[in-house]
Amino acid sequence: MRVASDMDYTVVFAALETVCEDNIAIMCGPSDLPYGNVANRLVTCMRQIQEHGRALEPVVGSFTAVYHHYDFDEQTPGNGYRTLVKVLQSCLLHIIHKGRYIASNYNSAFFRAEHNASEMEAYCSALCQLRALLHLAQQLINDNECGQLYSLQDRDLSRKFVQEYSSMHKACFYGRCLGFQFSPTLRPFLQTVVISMVSYGETYGKQQSGLGMAALSLLTSGKYVMDPELRGAEFERITQNLDMQFWKSFWNLTESGLIAGFSRIASCPVQMNFTLTLPPVTLHLPLASDPSLTATVSPPIAHWGPGPVHMRLISHELREGQDSEELLSFSRDDPPPITASHLPWVQKQPRSPWLLIHFHGGGFVAQTSRSHENYLRSWSKELNVPILSVDYSLSPEAPFPRALEECFYAYCWALNNCHLLGSTAERVCLAGDSAGGNLCVTVSMKAISNGIRVPDGIMAAYPATLLTTDASPSRLLTLIDPLLPLGVLTKCLNAYAGADCQTVQPVVGSSSLSSLGRDTAVLLSDLTQGASNWIQSFLDPMRTSGGTRSLSSAPMRSQSNNTRGTSTHASTPNREDHMDYPEGFEPMRSECLAFVRPTSSPVIRNPFVSPLLSPNNLLRGLPPVHIVASALDALLDDSVMFAKKLRDMGQPVSLTVVEDLPHGFLSLSQLAKETEVASEICVEQMRKIFQQENPTPALSKRPKLEDTHQSTNPSG
Repeated sequence: MRVASDMDYTVVFAALETVCEDNIAIMCGPSDLPYGNVANRLVTCMRQIQEHGRALEPVVGSFTAVYHHYDFDEQTPGNGYRTLVKVLQSCLLHIIHKGRYIASNYNSAFFRAEHNASEMEAYCSALCQLRALLHLAQQLINDNECGQLYSLQDRDLSRKFVQEYSSMHKACFYGRCLGFQFSPTLRPFLQTVVISMVSYGETYGKQQSGLGMAALSLLTSGKYVMDPELRGAEFERITQNLDMQFWKSFWNLTESGLIAGFSRIASCPVQMNFTLTLPPVTLHLPLASDPSLTATVSPPIAHWGPGPVHMRLISHELREGQDSEELLSFSRDDPPPITASHLPWVQKQPRSPWLLIHFHGGGFVAQTSRSHENYLRSWSKELNVPILSVDYSLSPEAPFPRALEECFYAYCWALNNCHLLGSTAERVCLAGDSAGGNLCVTVSMKAISNGIRVPDGIMAAYPATLLTTDASPSRLLTLIDPLLPLGVLTKCLNAYAGADCQTVQPVVGSSSLSSLGRDTAVLLSDLTQGASNWIQSFLDPMRTSGGTRSLSSAPMRSQSNNTRGTSTHASTPNREDHMDYPEGFEPMRSECLAFVRPTSSPVIRNPFVSPLLSPNNLLRGLPPVHIVASALDALLDDSVMFAKKLRDMGQPVSLTVVEDLPHGFLSLSQLAKETEVASEICVEQMRKIFQQENPTPALSKRPKLEDTHQSTNPSG
C-alpha cells in the first residue's frame, strides 16, 4: 500500500464516508446481541467522524494545491504542511481500517464491543484535535509569505499558538492512538517510553535512587499497559508542566551501567573506547589565510571560569597514537584503561586520513556520548574512522555559551592533536543530531570568525536551527509528539538560553551518573518487589478505566470524557485568548492548563544560538552542509528553512528527508529496519565529505529508499 502522503486524498475521504455510513446503518439495524449503550456510543462517534471528515476534505485540498511551494526543491518533497496532511491521512486510514473491522464483525459472538468502541472514540478525539491543527496551519499559510514556514515577524500568531498548545487536550495522542503516525515497528518502543515515563513519574522524588527506582517503576507499570486512557492522561499531565530535573533524570537512565551495558552488547565491538579530560590550557592554531601566523584559542570560561572538557574516543581499529602515553595521560579513568594494544591478536593500524568529531543530541540538557555509543560504534566501523565525541556541559546548570565554547575548544584541540587520536586529519567532518547538529553549525561559524581551519563538511541530523517558539507547521506536531512535546521543547530552549538558569557549578567528570549506582542486593530486592506488584496489577480485576486510581496527581488529569471524541471542551479561558475556529467547531480542552514560557530571552536570537537567524556574513564560508531530517519531526521546518537559506546564499548544502520516523531516530537505529536505513544515509553523507575528490557524487550512490527524498544543491 502506498504511504498516506502519496494517496489521492479524495479517495481517502470517500472511503471514510462509506465506512461511516456502513457502520451507522449496521448499528442502527436489528441485532441479537445486547450491545445497547456501546452501539449508541459507536453511532455518535461515527457521526462525529463523518462531520469532521466532511469539514476537513476542502481544507486538505487547499493544502495539497500549494504545499509544494514550501519544499526545498522539486526533488525533495518535505515541509510541515505536507506532514500535517500526511498525519491526518494516517489517522483517517486507521479509522477506515477499524471501521471496516467493526462493520464485518459487529454481529460476531466474539466481537469485543467495549474495546472497539473505545478505540474508535480515541481516534475520533485525535481527528478532532488534528482538525484544529489544520486550522492553525491555515492561519500560518495565510499570514506568511509564500515559501516561508516560520512566522518570524508575527509574534502575536506565535503567542496564540503557544496558548492553544497550553489548553488543548493531548491525552488521546498518548493512549490508544500513541504513535499512529510513525512506522509500525516503532510503536512498541514509543509505548514503552511513555509507560516507563509515567511509571517513573510515580516514584520520582521519593526516597529511592537511580536504577533501582527505574526498575521498580518499569515493573509496576501494569496499570498503564491495561488502561491506555490513564496512561495518556498521566503523560499529558507530566508534559503539561514539566519538571526539568525529572526530564533530565528520566533520559539520563540511558546512561546507566545496566542499560548502557545491554546497548554495548548489541552494538558493534570496537578496539578503542575510553573517555578523556582536557585541561584548560590556551591553544594556538595556524590561521587559515596564512599558516605562518597563529590564532589563540582560550579554554572555556563562561559562567564559572576555565574548566576541563570531557570527550570520548571511539575507534573500530586500534591506530597509531591511540595507545600512546601522551593520550592515556588525558584518561578520565584512574588508573588509565588497558588498551587493546596489549592483546596479542590485535594489529595496530596506521593513522586514518579522516577524523569524525561528534556532538550528541539531548536538547542541550541531557545525555552524553555514552547514550549515543550504539550508532557511533557502527559509524566507526562503516567509515573506518576514529570518532571523538564531546561530552559538553549541560543546561540549565551550564547555559549558552558554555557548551559551544567546550565544543569549539575540543575541535581546536583535535586539530592540534589528531596524531594522538589515530588520524592525520586530512579530512575532518563534524556530525551531530538535534542539539548536536546546532553545535556543528555554530562551531564552524566560530572557526570562520576566528580565522582558523573550518571542517571539511557537516552532517547534521534533524538539527535545531531556530531556538524560539515561533510558530511553523511542523512545530504544530509538538501537540501530538510523545518524544518532543512543546512543553519539553520550550523548557530545553529556555534552559540553554539561561532563562531557567540554576545555581551554576562546574560539571565534574561524569558524576551526574553517580546517582544511578546501586548495591546489587538492593536492586534485586526492588526487581523482585516490582515484579510481584506488576503481576498483581494484571490479576486485579478492579484495575479498569473506571477503577480506583491512587495517583497523587489525579486532580490534574484531563477529563475522562475527552476520550469520546467530542469537540466540546472542559475549561476554556477567555475566548479572545484562542484562535477563531469555524462556527460550530472547537477543539477539546484539557482541564489542566500548561504553563509554557515563550522563548523571550534575547539570547535565543543570537546567531550562535539560532543559526537560521544568522546574517549571511556569519554563514558565508561554511563547509558543505548535509542535513538529514525526518518528515514527522517537529523540527523539520528548521532543516528546510536553513537549507533554503544556505542554498540562496550559494553555499553548498543538501537536504534528505526520511519518512515515518520520529525525532531522535539515530538513537533508535537498532530497533527497526527504517531507522537502520536512515542511519546508513547519514553515513553516506559523511562518506561524501571524506571523499573530497568527488564532492557531489551522483545520487544513485545513495542507499535506495522508497520513502526517502534527497536533493543536493549544485553549488556544492
